[in-house]
Amino acid sequence: MDAIVTAGGIPLANEPLYAETRGDSKALLDIAGKPMVQWILDALSKAKTIENVVVVGLTPKLGLTCAKPMYFVPNQGKMLENFRAGIQKSLEVNPQASHVLFVSADIPAITPEMVDWVVETAMETDDDIYYNVIERSVMEKRFPGCKRTWTKLKDMEVCGGDMNVVRSSRVLDEDDPLWRKISDARKSPLKQASLIGLGTAFKFLFGQLTLEEAERRVEEKLGIEGRVIVCPYAEVGMDVDKPIHLEVIRKDFKKRLRKAQKKEQQGQAAPKGSKTAKGKPARPGAPAAGRGSAKKPVKK
Repeated sequence: MDAIVTAGGIPLANEPLYAETRGDSKALLDIAGKPMVQWILDALSKAKTIENVVVVGLTPKLGLTCAKPMYFVPNQGKMLENFRAGIQKSLEVNPQASHVLFVSADIPAITPEMVDWVVETAMETDDDIYYNVIERSVMEKRFPGCKRTWTKLKDMEVCGGDMNVVRSSRVLDEDDPLWRKISDARKSPLKQASLIGLGTAFKFLFGQLTLEEAERRVEEKLGIEGRVIVCPYAEVGMDVDKPIHLEVIRKDFKKRLRKAQKKEQQGQAAPKGSKTAKGKPARPGAPAAGRGSAKKPVKK
């Protein structure tokens, strides 16, 4: 499957991250010494399910790298137009691609394993759209103080994920107003509920919709075959929209890199025969430490 990285967001003067970006792309915010979008590309590079990567909103001049074939598309100004431009480039490269993976450039904590899980879980069926949600308990355990926008359902509270799979042909259909409505309602749970009718919106407001019921109402009202997937990975929903989110992510990456460095240092084995686990010179032919007891010598 091809991945489309949406990186066209440039915070305006009245938006929360403007003080950090100052007219530059949000995707280029520094996270642990790299542009935020580079962490996305690193994850896609090692994901087994990804063939090509299309970056929308940035240029090759930035020096971004990816182990998969990478293509760039200019910012089209609006989210839906960026989606369509990304898909069109994907189809130029890979005409047989029926679905694509959309990945927002502001979820830098994702890993290759998470990318593969999202793609493989979605492709268990043949639907138009697969939308990942993360339970509040999962998010707050992984990222305490993350301050997300929660959607209250009867059976759980969730927030939306920013890595989702869609059918290419549905997004490219110019006569279908569905995607523009969804795009406009992306950050507002109430607008999302209003798309599926007044009665459903009231049930939503009072927390009376279950996840399964909400999924069924969306399919009926919007004429779309879709699946809501409860994603076990908080990282998929930890997008950087506000300074508090940026602070949470930067602290998390410091811990992650310290842990990786410590593990690397511990994994550096001493030259063979130099020391045993207790620091004594190893005897020729002695069993390796930690591999069970040696056989007793045979009496002659």
